[in-house]
Amino acid sequence: MALLALAVSGAAAAALAQRRDAFVESRDHPAVMYSKGATHDPVAALNAQLERGATRLAFDATNGYLAATLEAFKVPRQSQSLVFSHTSAQAERISPQNPRAVYFNDTVAVGWVRGADVLEVAAEDPAQGVIFYTLDQKATTAPRFKRQDGCLQCHLSWDTLGVPGLMVLTTFQMTDDPNAYASGFTVDHRSPLEDRWGGWYVTGTGGTRRHRGNVPVVVKASQLRKPTDPTPHLDVVDKTFDTRGYLTPYSDIVALMVLEHQTHMTNLITRLGWETRVAGRLTPRVQEAVGDLVDYLLFVDEAPLTGRLQGTSGFAEYFSALGPRDSSGRSLRQLDLTNRLMRYPCSYMIYSPAFEALPAVVKDAVYKRLWEILSGSDTSKPYMRLTAADRRAVLEILRGTKTDLPPSFR
Repeated sequence: MALLALAVSGAAAAALAQRRDAFVESRDHPAVMYSKGATHDPVAALNAQLERGATRLAFDATNGYLAATLEAFKVPRQSQSLVFSHTSAQAERISPQNPRAVYFNDTVAVGWVRGADVLEVAAEDPAQGVIFYTLDQKATTAPRFKRQDGCLQCHLSWDTLGVPGLMVLTTFQMTDDPNAYASGFTVDHRSPLEDRWGGWYVTGTGGTRRHRGNVPVVVKASQLRKPTDPTPHLDVVDKTFDTRGYLTPYSDIVALMVLEHQTHMTNLITRLGWETRVAGRLTPRVQEAVGDLVDYLLFVDEAPLTGRLQGTSGFAEYFSALGPRDSSGRSLRQLDLTNRLMRYPCSYMIYSPAFEALPAVVKDAVYKRLWEILSGSDTSKPYMRLTAADRRAVLEILRGTKTDLPPSFR
């Protein structure tokens, strides 16, 4: 994808600086210091272990350090998601016959392209947000992950809320005209399924007869249209392309949906932390960021599912088993997959290290807003979709699994 530099007038620049839905200060503001501040993300910790000789990474002739990296970060193989659109720094190596594999857990995402020179890793620092690294794909006795702030050319934008972050793109079909260029948009749990996964393989049953996955991005001009036919169904991808080197034959629909939710949730948490550190107090701007985070946390604007969703890789079972659970065995990781993504409408990312690291003043504000909604004090229209049973269940799960709730929750 081409990056277009836009020259804006002074008036337009001033207008952008007033945007209230994204961070507008420099990433190297003294309160943030993204480029040179201390880092405490999982990759920094693993690099320190490698430096001390406390751990090693095994190299595989087929996929390099991929398997060892996933094991080191406890990233499940079942999370494998395959994208074949040219939306990566390694775009020239990516195609429907050689898709990029993405693996993830709550704090780390790993990107692997067969035959590429590097492995890509994005890790969430509790205070600094997502930090990007590469690992050379060649056998050595001293492998090290190298920080790559050049990734911010794409991973710091309005789509990531003005902070270094993650995104899942759906790509529109384009003609094979050499002058044509790719276009698309970011998706998350608010996006209708019919608009998702352009440029991705999707295995499993989709809850809809149509989405944008499993079809070529580049087509003849005569074929260029919004899909109206049922989307091709795949249980596995090993009959679609040569899967040698890939860790599984899946690109699981449930993993994709969880990844989409998690990317925007991660960006919201980072943005709220940065806004608070810059302001130093609960300004109206910070309060608006609190509202944005809580609404997304509670899936207020989630696009409804239209049928049963079924993955193929075992990711759903793996993810649901992680917990934590309350005394009744309930967890915010339990999946619904019939009418909505989660059984209980509150994001499991409320347990993430980044959420826990939010400044105390703004975490208290988040909990206050959560209480207003979950207790039924706020009965405005956006929250009517949260039933009394849902609110009560989320409150009870939080009481049983979170130790830092304010007295109001008790």
